[in-house]
Amino acid sequence: MKKVFYLFGLIALFFGNQVVAQDNPCGVEGIVVEASNFQYAPAALEIEAGQTVVWVNVGGTHDVNGLSSTLGENWDNPETFYIGTVTGNVDGVCLGSHTFTVEGTYDYDCSVGSHAANGMVATITVNPAQVSNTVVDVIVNSEDHTLLEAAVGAAGLVDALSGEGPFTVFAPTDEAIVALTEALEISAEELLALPNLGDILQYHVVGASAYAADLSDGQMIETLVGEDVTVSITADGVFINNAQVTVADIAADNGVVHVIDAVLLPPAPPTNTVVDVIVNSEDHTLLEAAVGAAGLVDALSAEGPFTVFAPTDDAFTALAEAFDVTVDELLAYPLLGAVLQYHVVGAEAYAADLSDGQEIETLLGEDVYVSITAEGVFINEAQVIVADIEADNGVVHVIDAVLIPEFPEETTVVDIIVESEDHTLLEAAVVAAGLVDALSAEGPFTVFAPTDAAVVALTEALEITAEDLLALPNLTDILLYHAVGDEAYAEDLSDGQLIETLQGGNLTVSITADGVFINDAQVTVADLEADNGVVHVINAVLLPPTTDVAELASFELNIYPNPVNGGTFNVSGSWEAGASIEVFELTGRKVFETTSTQSMVTVSTDGWEAGTYAVRIMDGARTATRLFLVD
Repeated sequence: MKKVFYLFGLIALFFGNQVVAQDNPCGVEGIVVEASNFQYAPAALEIEAGQTVVWVNVGGTHDVNGLSSTLGENWDNPETFYIGTVTGNVDGVCLGSHTFTVEGTYDYDCSVGSHAANGMVATITVNPAQVSNTVVDVIVNSEDHTLLEAAVGAAGLVDALSGEGPFTVFAPTDEAIVALTEALEISAEELLALPNLGDILQYHVVGASAYAADLSDGQMIETLVGEDVTVSITADGVFINNAQVTVADIAADNGVVHVIDAVLLPPAPPTNTVVDVIVNSEDHTLLEAAVGAAGLVDALSAEGPFTVFAPTDDAFTALAEAFDVTVDELLAYPLLGAVLQYHVVGAEAYAADLSDGQEIETLLGEDVYVSITAEGVFINEAQVIVADIEADNGVVHVIDAVLIPEFPEETTVVDIIVESEDHTLLEAAVVAAGLVDALSAEGPFTVFAPTDAAVVALTEALEITAEDLLALPNLTDILLYHAVGDEAYAEDLSDGQLIETLQGGNLTVSITADGVFINDAQVTVADLEADNGVVHVINAVLLPPTTDVAELASFELNIYPNPVNGGTFNVSGSWEAGASIEVFELTGRKVFETTSTQSMVTVSTDGWEAGTYAVRIMDGARTATRLFLVD
């Protein structure tokens, strides 16, 4: 590592008893020599090879002549140099600079007029450059420590570790640092940007000189970060914590370096967050598991402050028994995170801060209610049995029951149909086709909902009863032809638009002076909003392109098991050889396709997410679609 030489030398110009110090106007880092009044100051200078001298003219006209003596003296300069004439002033004007790389003694003078004769001569002695060999130099000069070198620079530790010392450095190789980045799943750049990089590096440095002969088995050595490393000496070698010393005793001017094969990580400082209080409690193992299952550990380990009302294991067990579920099922509850947030307040509330009738907003956004009676303090119906367990980021109160928030009920497209007096037959059809769960899922869905009058008109046209209609083998296809796997409000529709349905066929939108039509059915009520989509009421039943009821009845499409929970499912039916079998997510993304030569196909769900899917069979002019669930 090259030694950096900083500007030094306060050159004084004496006028009687007055001392004048000049700045360096040359903009070049170096040792300043001032030229004025028939002198260079200092007239004799010693430097090291590689240093630069800067001449500043503070009065008169001068040059720097290192070519040959103006007075005819015998000079033997190792190399010649010359800086041309410059007129100066009291503020200082740059004459020029020269970097001396060859050792030896240099004579020079001012060749202007009689300046040399009047004593304006000087010498510079260039001594060999001192070679730096600090612990930093050892790292920099090692081909195996490029990442450690970068880390020392990024942490701003170069100057500190180039100081007097002594230091002992346990130096992890590039391979060791790469192994750490892979274990942490971060890049080398992200490692160098870690806020605690300086602490990690100082955990590798001891503020004393410790050679291999100074180490002993079981020895504890305090590092610069204030934490100890442990020395282990076994038949396999010398270890610092779990890192093996692979090269020992690389001597430096200010200490010693030992190469190790792993990065040393300082122990995490002890914490006492509200999460730690829960984890360290024997009565809160289920709450600990719930906080982990809901992914709230990091959030509740943050700065806070938080107030946590912590139900005991007995409280969780009682809740599971009340709902007739197992504890595992309770921990798998989809709204577990919301339930837990109902137990946390985003402020610090000790017992002394609580008052009877007080309402406190939780992280869920819903209030809990404080009651203080002769029997004690209650949060909703749960009693505080241990209060004011202090944590670094808040306070924990133990309670004897789980707090259950009131969740607003969601309205699905199925709910809209069920609650409509004009859709009793559509409701019955959705139930008969087994589509209630599918259309109650997250969605979004757009449903074009034919009224009872529209369904009756279809039965009359087909000369069948409503019961016959509900028993049609292709009832599911007919209903799925009314549903779209996306949200389409009236303003999203345009004349001539084609919309793909869950059945696979397209609907055509027509917008005329008479209104909005889906195929030949008119939209009579639009934009009935649901939490998982939107419903438009139409005045006719939409029939898929294939409407031969007798032909479709022979298709006999079955899916089993349904729901799918074993990784595979079977699709069977009476299709012809060469039938196309496709499986779609409700978003329309195809996840499986094949051409079948047999009446049954086994499909793997490996890699599929849980949710609702559709199987579509296309056999010549016949098409059939069925929805199914994957757990």
